[in-house]
Amino acid sequence: MFDLRERTALMTGGARGLGLAMAHALGAHGARIMLLDRDEATLSVAAAELRAAGIEARTSIGDVTVPADTVRAVDAMRTAWGRVDVCVCNAGVARNAHAHEMTLDEWNAIISVNLTGVFFTAQACARPMIEQRSGSIVMIASMSGKIVNVPQPQAAYNISKAGVIMAAKSLAVEWAPHGIRVNAIAPGYMRTEMTAPFIADPALGGVWMDLTPMRRPGEPAELGGAVVYLASDASSFVTGHTLVVDGGYVVR
Repeated sequence: MFDLRERTALMTGGARGLGLAMAHALGAHGARIMLLDRDEATLSVAAAELRAAGIEARTSIGDVTVPADTVRAVDAMRTAWGRVDVCVCNAGVARNAHAHEMTLDEWNAIISVNLTGVFFTAQACARPMIEQRSGSIVMIASMSGKIVNVPQPQAAYNISKAGVIMAAKSLAVEWAPHGIRVNAIAPGYMRTEMTAPFIADPALGGVWMDLTPMRRPGEPAELGGAVVYLASDASSFVTGHTLVVDGGYVVR
């Protein structure tokens, strides 16, 4: 049921961190991977890493806030492999800013990537999936779409991720007649190169870990099982669902 051989997967924000870890997991189960990212140098290194692991990988340089960039990546998948089976909308940004001081530019910087980018990535992948009458779209939300994080002020981020969770529900209903499943993953605090310094800071990471029943951050590889499950036939009757992977944070 977890076999992804002969299937193709788009991974946005796939050059590093959680995106690259999930690309490894999908590739280990047989998927052919298209990495979409803005950073050309890091993208090349990531693709080489996947290929060294025996995974077929291609790259597309682009920005999810520019719908044409995502469409170009999807078109490249269809040219190379003939189909689009899995779409992982992973690209995202996080910024802390007090709500009463936030500027429109700061708001747009978060919403354009985390919510608008996710929607139009899903749209670009859904078009060939509708023709195929099959496909799985996985949106990377956050536990921040379900709870309010402390002590950092991040209202815009939380709002964007709550929007992703609703997007997964809404599109799941709309696209179910076309054979497309849409789900979300809501990670908790995950240890990546970007988050490691914050996790090590007692004023932030200390609070976060105290509120996490497992008392540790997640490792990127620990999202692998979730994304493979939602991408594969193992979840063939699952749609509109948000799978929380957070060490128990949201149950507190």
